[in-house]
Amino acid sequence: MGAYVIDSELFRDQFSTAVTREIFSDLRTVQAWLDVEVALAEAQASLGIIPVASAEAIRNAGNAELYDLAEMKLEMDRTAHPIVPLVRMIASKCADDLGQYVHWGATTQDIIDTGMILQIRDAVEVIDARLVTLADSLMDHAVTHAATAMPGRTHGQHAQPVTFGYKAAIWLDEIRRHQTRLDEMRPRLLVGQFGGAVGTLAALGDQGFAVRAKLMEILELGEPAITWHTARDRLVELISLMAMIAGSCGKIAHEVYLMQKTELQEVEEPNPSGKVGSSTMPHKRNPAICEGIVALARTVRSSVPLAFETLIGEHERDKISLQTEREFISRTICQTDAALAKTIVVCEGLDVRAANMRRNLDITKGLTLSEAVMMALGEKLGRQKAHDILHAACTTAFKENTTMRDALMQLTEVTDVLGDDEIDALLDPEAYIGLAARMARDVAEG
Repeated sequence: MGAYVIDSELFRDQFSTAVTREIFSDLRTVQAWLDVEVALAEAQASLGIIPVASAEAIRNAGNAELYDLAEMKLEMDRTAHPIVPLVRMIASKCADDLGQYVHWGATTQDIIDTGMILQIRDAVEVIDARLVTLADSLMDHAVTHAATAMPGRTHGQHAQPVTFGYKAAIWLDEIRRHQTRLDEMRPRLLVGQFGGAVGTLAALGDQGFAVRAKLMEILELGEPAITWHTARDRLVELISLMAMIAGSCGKIAHEVYLMQKTELQEVEEPNPSGKVGSSTMPHKRNPAICEGIVALARTVRSSVPLAFETLIGEHERDKISLQTEREFISRTICQTDAALAKTIVVCEGLDVRAANMRRNLDITKGLTLSEAVMMALGEKLGRQKAHDILHAACTTAFKENTTMRDALMQLTEVTDVLGDDEIDALLDPEAYIGLAARMARDVAEG
C-alpha cells in the first residue's frame, strides 16, 4: 500500500479515478507550469518586451516530456524551491542564450497558481460531465418510478407513503443545484495569476497590465482585477463545492445502504457476477460501493476546514497556505470525482424492488394511513377531535398487534360517519401519495 491511498496500486481506484489522477500527475503539473512560462514569453514577445526568437526557443522547450523529473526533484530538494530548477532547465534547452528571457518579470507563485488553475479547469470539466451523467440517471428513476409507492420515513419510523420517483427527484434537484453552482463559480475560479514579486508588476513598468491581459488571453483564463497571491477565496469556494457534491453523493449512497438492509430490501446496488460480500459468509450481498461513497464524502468534507485556514495569509505572500493547498486540492478533487463516478455506477445499475416496497407499506398494517382517515373524519367531527380518535385507535392497533381497520371498526365515532368501503379506500397506501408522482415528473422535466 502506498503512503497515501491515491498512490496505492491496490486502493487508488477506490479513492480517485484514472482521469483526475492524470490531470494532477507530476508530468501534467510540470506541463501546466511550462504552458504558463511559454504563454508568458509569447505575450511579452508580442508586446516587444523580449525577442521573438526567445519566445520561440522557450516554446520549443515547453514539452514536459523533454525533462527528467527525477533530476528536477533533486534540484528542487537542493534549492528548496519548486520553480527555479524548471526555469534553469528551460534556459538550458534554449540555444544562443535565448533562454535568459524565460520567467521575465514573473514570480514563482504566478507560475504555480496559474498552472494549478489550468489543471483545475480540466478537472472541473470532468466533474461537470459526471454531474450531467448522474442527473440523467436520477431523471430516469424519477420518471420510471414516479408512482412506485413505498414507505416514507421520518425519524427512522414509517410515516406516510411516498414514491421512489419522488425520492429520486429530490436527489436530482440537489444535483442540478450543484451544476448551477459550478457554472456560477467558473468565472470566479478560472482566473490566472500574474503579479511579480509582491503583486505590483513593478518589473514590467507600464507594460504590466498589457502583459497580464495578453497572458490570460493566450491561456484562455479570466484576468484578475488585482493580484491574488494572498486571496485564496476562489480555491476555498472550489473545495466547499467539492464537499457539497461529495456530500450529496454520500447522501444518495447512504439512503441506498439503508434501503438495502435485509429487513427492507427495497433497492440493491449493482451486484455483478463475482462480487463477494464476505470472506466467511457466502450469502452476504454487502453494499460495498455505497459504503465507499459515504467514506469519500466524509474524507472530502474534512478538507473544508483546511481550505478555510488558507484564507489567512501573511502580508503580501507566505508559503504556508501554498504548502497546505498542495496537500488537499488535488486530493479533494480526485476523491470527489471518485464519489461521483461510484454514485453513477450505483444509480445506473440500481435494482429497484417495487414489490418489496409495496410489501413494506403493509408492515404497520395500515397505521401509516392515520392522517388520511383523520382528515376524512375531521370533515365530519372537526380536526382535533378526529386526531384524538385516531391516536387512540392507532395506540390500540399497535398494542394489540391488529390492523388499523380492525381498530377503527371498533369505534362507533368512526363507523357512524364513515362506511366500510370509505374506510377501505382511505387505507389504500397507493391512493395516499399526494402529489409525489407529479412532483417527480415535474422535476424530471426540469
